[in-house]
Amino acid sequence: MGLKSVLLKPYTRYVSHKLDRWRKTQVEDQQKIFRQLINKAASTQFGRDHGFEHILTYEDFTKAVPLRDYEDLRSYLDRVIEGKPDILWPGKPVYFAKTSGTTSGSKYIPITKISMGNHIRAAHDALMNYAFLASITKIFDGKMIFLSGSPVLDKKNGILSGRLSGIVNHHVPAWLRKNQLPSWKTNCIDDWEQKLDAIVEETYDQDMSLISGIPPWVLMYYERLLNKTGKHIGHLFPNFQLFIYGGVNFSPYRDKLQAMTGRKVHTLATYPASEGFIAFQDQLDNDSLLLNTHDGIFYEFVKASEIFDDKPRRYSLAEVETGINYAIILNTNAGLWGYNIGDTVKFTSLKPYRLHVSGRIKHFISAFGEHVIAEEVESALDEVAIQQHVKIIEFSVAPQVSPQNGLPYHEWFIEFEQAPVDLTDFAKALNNSMVNKNPYYRDLIEGAVLRPLVIRCLQKNAFRNYMKSIGKLGGQHKVPRLADNRKIADQLNHFILNQ
Repeated sequence: MGLKSVLLKPYTRYVSHKLDRWRKTQVEDQQKIFRQLINKAASTQFGRDHGFEHILTYEDFTKAVPLRDYEDLRSYLDRVIEGKPDILWPGKPVYFAKTSGTTSGSKYIPITKISMGNHIRAAHDALMNYAFLASITKIFDGKMIFLSGSPVLDKKNGILSGRLSGIVNHHVPAWLRKNQLPSWKTNCIDDWEQKLDAIVEETYDQDMSLISGIPPWVLMYYERLLNKTGKHIGHLFPNFQLFIYGGVNFSPYRDKLQAMTGRKVHTLATYPASEGFIAFQDQLDNDSLLLNTHDGIFYEFVKASEIFDDKPRRYSLAEVETGINYAIILNTNAGLWGYNIGDTVKFTSLKPYRLHVSGRIKHFISAFGEHVIAEEVESALDEVAIQQHVKIIEFSVAPQVSPQNGLPYHEWFIEFEQAPVDLTDFAKALNNSMVNKNPYYRDLIEGAVLRPLVIRCLQKNAFRNYMKSIGKLGGQHKVPRLADNRKIADQLNHFILNQ
């Protein structure tokens, strides 16, 4: 064991014990943060416009501050982006996290000096706690790779802007940076495939102990390592012990990544977003995520089934229940207020508050009133794939509203690693699983409004080629699993195998 891991061992214990204390005060911490945010922002333009000086209770707040997404908040955000101070939060942000919007084009999410600490501390606490629980502090002696966006930052009216992962690269502590790969030069390469080749060259002969990134892009990294060396990742890197991931549902990638590793390694699930670091896994054998309730974010929740109502009921943390899909709403020390980030979550426990990310508000199919959500399609596909020993690389689902013949249907575009023996039987089982999971879908099938789902088998690397064609290969980009329109489906038609 190296000096670094020896010195860090008691510190990881301290962090883990600190989390033990925080788990017991989550509701109280939220109440304190609520008061702090309101008081701090009372003199801002937003605070004056919404009467923050008169807000005493959460009920007052819900009456004064409506729910908003990026477009709804844009009149304020545009002034922040122009460089004007004291609009949403005192002063100016230190960064803009640039994200891809659908209706908004590029979105610029403000990050203030104080909110930057939320991103760094949560990532730090997640790593230190897990290292203590798993007794793997020796990972700090080896090399660590963070597959991320470029750290090259632009300026937007004097304020630095870039991808969140690139911004965070500037805040890696010095003691950890010495172990970090890839090199700065390689990390600045814009083209993802060129960057990946350079990363492979820099890392294949290193003593890697930790790998972090979004699963589909880590999978590409593993494949190129395997092609270069002929070795499973676990054998190539004998001291590799921890894989950290976030951003997508891990289930479809778990078996493939483990098979390519060649042995079992620890996995740590996280829930970072440009708007704040929301939650992370705090137990070894439970991938539910502990809500980060003590650090600059006041959370609200709206039942996903009601989010598009004119005035949906808003719930504070103390009011939520397990097993319900909620849209998660943020109020932050970066100046986001009643902000709907578009994710849905489902609580798995209330003491402490742990959750799973269940999908995206905009990722659903309700072309016929069925309101099928990502959690349902992902769990149905996992279930049937396991039963029939099928392996899935990636998939996306869209409605076919106007087929040339017969009733409309849900069209599933699937890239198989190991295809089913009988595709017709697989499709029937998958449709039955969906019928069992969604009563509205069942009614439409039984009422002959929809016919059973149709599967389109896609060519190898279809989804990678699709993402490359739209300029979103690698980094933090993810394939939408569900769409209520044909935009993605029409592009995927080009990759259908002849059947």
